Amino acid sequence: MLDTLRRDVQVVFERDPAARTWWEVVFLYPGLHALWLHRIAHGLWRRGFKWLGRWVSTFSRWWTGIEIHPAARIGPGFFIDHGMGVVIGETAEIGENVTLYHGVTLGGTSWKKEKRHPTLGNNVVVGAGAKILGPITIGDNTRIGANSVVVKDVPPNSVVVGVPGRVRGKEDGRGGDGAHPDLEHTRLPDVTVEMLRDLSVRLAALEQEMAQLREAQAEEGRLLERDWGPAAYLGPMHI
Repeated sequence: MLDTLRRDVQVVFERDPAARTWWEVVFLYPGLHALWLHRIAHGLWRRGFKWLGRWVSTFSRWWTGIEIHPAARIGPGFFIDHGMGVVIGETAEIGENVTLYHGVTLGGTSWKKEKRHPTLGNNVVVGAGAKILGPITIGDNTRIGANSVVVKDVPPNSVVVGVPGRVRGKEDGRGGDGAHPDLEHTRLPDVTVEMLRDLSVRLAALEQEMAQLREAQAEEGRLLERDWGPAAYLGPMHI
């Protein structure tokens, strides 16, 4: 137990450059408090004390601004930065070393009592305000850009941006230079700008082809007029 608590605190130091002292982290970090309270709520839920587990979860939401259903499964190395507005649904599953920023939702898309929330692999980073909806799987080492809305499965080692989220591959599993992958959101691609740039290139190529086609048609018209026009039959005129 002590080793687990020590690791939780160490994770904060590894992923938040603003963390200064152990006392500050232990007493003033809502993401850490939400994780510890969730462990209590999850333990109660698994032992059949579901109402009490929900009470602990509700207290955690009031205390931290983070709502985690007591049935959600969370792996080691989990970190919520700031955390206000984070929502994690009942059937959500989170792997190891996952980072969520504030405003993230792991939500469901069904009212049936079934698997309806996402599954996040290991080393996943979800940017602020992103929404991951439905019983989809987010592959290991994936980064999801801020305010993206993801509704389809994502393969490992991907970058997801946009609404709806579009998958973009990346060179390695850590992103950026590998030193601080959680903080490399400024390097996420802009899919909309890239699409507009590609359309502009294609439009310019089409315009060039059309100009060449018009020139070829004009040249063909001049040749026909020379070879088959009235002058070809009348010959030179003498006065």
